Amino acid sequence: KRIIGLPGETVRIQNGAITIINEKYPAGMNLDEDYVKGYTRFSATTTLGKGEYFVLGDNREFSSDSRQWGSLSEKMIVGRSLVRLWPLAGAGLWPGIK
Repeated sequence: KRIIGLPGETVRIQNGAITIINEKYPAGMNLDEDYVKGYTRFSATTTLGKGEYFVLGDNREFSSDSRQWGSLSEKMIVGRSLVRLWPLAGAGLWPGIK
């Protein structure tokens, strides 16, 4: 799953478009998800509490994720990415570690 929303943020999904509202973007920031195509059948707004994350699968049409079971508690996050393949310019091992 892909972490879309962080603690304290509001995630708004409207006809498949995702907007993140937080202190830096009080009017909202639209996510550019060019890797997700054609899924527009879901709309909802969720405000995340302390230690809560909003996760979505990339295969939105068939993914079971925060849209079905709500926010994910931080204690339930047990893994991390080993390899990043896309975009090619960012490919490498242990993405996010500098």
